[in-house]
Amino acid sequence: MKIAIFYGSTNGNTADVALKIQKRLNTDIYDVGKLKNGDDLAKYDLLILGTSTWYDGDLQDDWESFMSSLKATDIHGKTVALFGLGDQEGYGSDYVSGMRLIYDVVVEKGANVIGAWADEGYSYESSASVIDGKFVGLALDEDNQSELTDGRIALWCDQLEASLKVSA
Repeated sequence: MKIAIFYGSTNGNTADVALKIQKRLNTDIYDVGKLKNGDDLAKYDLLILGTSTWYDGDLQDDWESFMSSLKATDIHGKTVALFGLGDQEGYGSDYVSGMRLIYDVVVEKGANVIGAWADEGYSYESSASVIDGKFVGLALDEDNQSELTDGRIALWCDQLEASLKVSA
């Protein structure tokens, strides 16, 4: 199975997380801010998409620019996993809500989303990225819970690998 991470990062936190996931899963990696279109998405079976959330639930700037390419790319039948970064204390009313904006597009495009993550152990007011008590992907907070990041990444990657074995 060909796997790649596609991320957008403004201050480097999402890029750092993407590199940690890349090391763990031995994947290709792309900064969406450097892509001209969605052609690279079509090369892979599993797309791991990562974004931070800005202000009141907005997408990271590079993702905002890349969304038209994502919408124009045929990802029907592909497997997608998401990870998102946010500040649950400073922006607790929209914690990792940017992840939901990508989730909605990939679901509409017919992708199979894996990697939902329990919302236990977080302290936020609300999140558009929570469906039935789980985040639509891995939620991380480098501002307030950075000490939990490596462990959460390891558990989430194990969960992805188990999901892929089950569906194989």
